[in-house]
Amino acid sequence: MSVMQMFDLTGRVALVTGGNGGIGRAIALALAGAGSSVAIFGRNPAKNAAVLAELKATGKPCTAAVVDVTDRAGLAPAVAAVESSLGPVDILVNNAGIANISGGVLNEDPLDWDRVIETQLNAVFLLSKIVGKGMAARGRGKIINIASMYSIFGAAIGPSYSAAKGAVVQLTKSMAIELAPHGVQVNAIAPGWIETDMTAPIQSIPMNDEIMMRTPAGRWGKPEEMGGAAIFLASSASDFVTGETIRVDGGYAIR
Repeated sequence: MSVMQMFDLTGRVALVTGGNGGIGRAIALALAGAGSSVAIFGRNPAKNAAVLAELKATGKPCTAAVVDVTDRAGLAPAVAAVESSLGPVDILVNNAGIANISGGVLNEDPLDWDRVIETQLNAVFLLSKIVGKGMAARGRGKIINIASMYSIFGAAIGPSYSAAKGAVVQLTKSMAIELAPHGVQVNAIAPGWIETDMTAPIQSIPMNDEIMMRTPAGRWGKPEEMGGAAIFLASSASDFVTGETIRVDGGYAIR
């Protein structure tokens, strides 16, 4: 197999949650660019439509569905609809997420805590369970979970986010062990500080100076810079890689 063939995703079907913006959009477009058919889940119909138009421009089969990943009863039917349209899901990217900047445990409302955990962690478990069952039966599949720098470091201002993202890394390892005998690899990507709508407010406050001082690359990352790691983890090139968390952070975590 040539190097190009190792990274070729032609004939694969990818599902990206939160695929209508930011990192999710960038990964969806990267996977399509590598040859995969792509489905995106997102809550906003207008944003879904905009990204779907971009995906269609790649010439690959694609679809978008209005899905809230916290709607447990709706997940299995949504996945079934994707597989009816595009075929069995070979690549699952659990990207959908929210953050609650509460200022700490003493300030965090329990309902906000539950909302973040449901979106950032429980949905990863539930979708991996639904999609992973089919992958295991077919003897092939890739699950890519989006972690965070706060999977590694504590976040006093957002404890629910940090707790969920830390748990995602441990869930990644657990699923990797379980699914490896079935030919399914489970890995995570931990982005550093990436320019998205979610992080935009931080760029205008003093915290931005701290981030720049700590990041050896000396800049914020672009969502498109997540694409290479996603293609690697989705492709045959990573068939002997599982349970890993790849940091794409400009060096932030090494200081």
